[in-house]
Amino acid sequence: MTAHVPLSTSFTASSTAEEVVRGVDLAGVRAIVTGASSGIGVETARALTAAGAQVTLAVRNTDAGDVVAGTIESSTGGIRPRVVRLDLADRASVASFAAAWSGPLHLLVNNAGVVTGGLERTGEGWELQFATNHLGHLALALGLHGALALGASERDGARIVSVSSTAHMRSGVDFDDLHFERRAYDPQIAYAQSKTANSLFAVEATRLWASDGIVANAVNPGGVATGLQRNFTARQKASLDAAEAAGVFTYKTVQQGAATTLVAAVAPQFAHSGGHYLDDSQEAYTVPNDADLAHHPHGVKEWALDPAIAEHLWAVSTDLLRIPPSGSSHWRAIEGE
Repeated sequence: MTAHVPLSTSFTASSTAEEVVRGVDLAGVRAIVTGASSGIGVETARALTAAGAQVTLAVRNTDAGDVVAGTIESSTGGIRPRVVRLDLADRASVASFAAAWSGPLHLLVNNAGVVTGGLERTGEGWELQFATNHLGHLALALGLHGALALGASERDGARIVSVSSTAHMRSGVDFDDLHFERRAYDPQIAYAQSKTANSLFAVEATRLWASDGIVANAVNPGGVATGLQRNFTARQKASLDAAEAAGVFTYKTVQQGAATTLVAAVAPQFAHSGGHYLDDSQEAYTVPNDADLAHHPHGVKEWALDPAIAEHLWAVSTDLLRIPPSGSSHWRAIEGE
């Protein structure tokens, strides 16, 4: 059996989103970027718009989204992105967004993410980071599958980019206690579990949908200072500082952080190949589950790419999403507000 050779590109850790799309013509491409009102999402949407794509900013705060849309229009001289409200922790919001979408979709960038400082739950009782980062994006992709399939038939393929993180190295998915109903809550482990789930989503989505012309890949943007860290506790900040000091990561600019997302979105190497995890604009090398993060900051653990785990997570997640909501579908804070 021939060993898999990781896919590579000419881009590096210092490449920017603008450099990745330079010379790429995305005229006619319809794209959605979730969480595009701040951070990496803004730069992702800006670079796609600059290359000619028709971009929809899927955001919780539409006022902030409108400001971003205006800034992108002014800076690119391109078409103003659409702004549509989307709350990934609210199943009704996700369903409404998907139902309102009309026509083909060629690119879905599942960029939005949340980090909590303490235990927070949705109205269904789901742990908020897993519910938002994984379940919400899965529900969105399922709702938009028909549009993606139509887009794939139009342009010889459609792509999904799932934004994961080096944090996936901290934890696999605990199927015995997904929502921390029995184990002590650790927001870092909860975030890590959701980021592993983001990678597993790409594996199973590709397996299920490649025959429709749809492929999905996961990306690690690297260390980027964004609003994602605003809810960090002192312990979380200390852990991040220690990781930086140990050389686990070097901070990137937002433009550099968005580059790997753009590689997965437009690079020809990933047009018809999915289920990969990208780091610094390359497909990452796989490491054992007991590998140390400090020694493998650019690797991906086996548990984040395992096809059997990915299939099981998809089944468990879709079962959860079929459960009727009890009371409000919006999340409620338990602690750490």
